Amino acid sequence: MSKQSWKPGNMLYPLPVVMVSAADKEGRDDIITVAWAGTVCTNPPMVSISIRPERYSYHMIRETGEFVINLTTEELAFATDYCGVKSGRDVDKFKETGLTREKAEKVKVPMIAEAPVSIECKVKEIRELGSHHMFIAQVAAVHADEKYMDEKNRFDLNRARPIVYSHGEYLGTGKKLGTFGYSVKKAKKQAKKR
Repeated sequence: MSKQSWKPGNMLYPLPVVMVSAADKEGRDDIITVAWAGTVCTNPPMVSISIRPERYSYHMIRETGEFVINLTTEELAFATDYCGVKSGRDVDKFKETGLTREKAEKVKVPMIAEAPVSIECKVKEIRELGSHHMFIAQVAAVHADEKYMDEKNRFDLNRARPIVYSHGEYLGTGKKLGTFGYSVKKAKKQAKKR
């Protein structure tokens, strides 16, 4: 088995794909699809998104220092793609996709009601890295849709059928292969049997 050597590039896939809602100081809002999003810190809870400065939502986020990360699902795949390829300069993405604006608690940016999870964010730092600028933000609030609570009243995001982005394609997350720490638990069980 051999691997080809390629020029340096971003091949870290799959990635979470999210719809980020933003608004300017006058209240005009937009949704941008972002695949470069991630967790930065647990305590305090912090996330990041990376956006090209020429994108319509970029200046809204830079101006207000606020945005909402809305998780996506198989049911929202079409809207997710639409919000990534159409510009808010030309269309009202909420109207065109049929998505519903929902009032946030801590930021003046609408959440997307149909998203299973909406994460309100306040920008702490902007890193101008090259083609993309990274917004590092503290999580101000998290909203989870109650319809994805299980019988033990725990949130089960897998029931929402989340999607990921992989090299130009949207994919469902598939079946569960294990749980955190299962490799260690399995090893302990096998050791006990010996």
